[in-house]
Amino acid sequence: MKFDAAILRDDTDRMAIEAVELANLRDEEVLVRVVACGICHSDIAIRDGKYPCERPLILGHEGSGIVERVGSAVTKVKAGDKVVLSFTFCGHCPSCDDNQPAYCHEFGPLNTSGRRADGSSALTLNGEPVGGHFFGQSSFSRYSVANVRNVVKVRADAPLEMLGPFGCGIQTGAGAVLNSLSAKPGDKIAIFGGGGVGLSAVMAAKLAGCSQILLSEPNAERRTLGLELGATDVIDPLSTPDLTAKLMEISNGGFDIIFDTSGIPAVVNDGFVALAPRGRLGIVAFKELDSAAIINLVSTISLGRSLHGICEGDAIPDEFIPFLVDRFMEGEFPADRLMKFYDFKDLNQALDDQDHGIVVKPVIRMS
Repeated sequence: MKFDAAILRDDTDRMAIEAVELANLRDEEVLVRVVACGICHSDIAIRDGKYPCERPLILGHEGSGIVERVGSAVTKVKAGDKVVLSFTFCGHCPSCDDNQPAYCHEFGPLNTSGRRADGSSALTLNGEPVGGHFFGQSSFSRYSVANVRNVVKVRADAPLEMLGPFGCGIQTGAGAVLNSLSAKPGDKIAIFGGGGVGLSAVMAAKLAGCSQILLSEPNAERRTLGLELGATDVIDPLSTPDLTAKLMEISNGGFDIIFDTSGIPAVVNDGFVALAPRGRLGIVAFKELDSAAIINLVSTISLGRSLHGICEGDAIPDEFIPFLVDRFMEGEFPADRLMKFYDFKDLNQALDDQDHGIVVKPVIRMS
């Protein structure tokens, strides 16, 4: 079986649509016809060579589609089911056994190598293996070979072209607020960054009943969108000389929760100081592999503040993604407000638009 996929080769940041061939589908794997795929900053980071990955490689890790066929050991889904593809995990390490798949001990190699756990690939390009398992899916492609563990069945009436980003960026932002940081009614929360992850956090904070939801974002259009999605306050950090003082003023003494999506150490430092006693700060991003924040130990101890590293929103995808899709379908989580759609042939333009902040969440339509 041959189909088109976007191939990232050595020494280029442009992807070319080429024909790949399905070599084999293993017993525990699922072949999905991809309907749409969101673009995440991780795709851009790999494209730009910030993290080493073997090429040629097919990126894409926010896929949604319809099950085409399944391996002999798969009972979780069947041909014709609508699915969202999320991150993959080993299923047998201590974290997986503890129902914490986002912290799988093999998360790195399984999700970023582009290969199966044994180093093989289900796909070939001109007779040679091609990385076809990025985040267990490589969904910048007409078809995706996923493991049964990272295939999430969703309701039959859900619009698939809008659901791909629920598998990573939306799940991360919403999960950080609802799962990792345990937002509850009455909490005051500040969210740094109004991209797809940050605005998903805004919507989740509204779902949680937070009494104050502040969005710190330099882009005026995104600040306006944040207010429409549930933020009660917005600030432009670039025109705020003393961010910590402003945060303390707006919150009247500190925020219960601060969620940073910027990955900028100085911003994390400012946010940590603006926490209320027993406040918690969650981080999901970093600019460089050696990024480091400076945390004052005395105030951390005396005020009971805490710092949380968060991966994939601490989500169990089989449970959390259907929950978010239900909220979306009921009008309580309008994630479609973040999206702009592109044809598959315009993938490189969509990646550039995301990289330059022109669009919040680009989504590639495969049909």
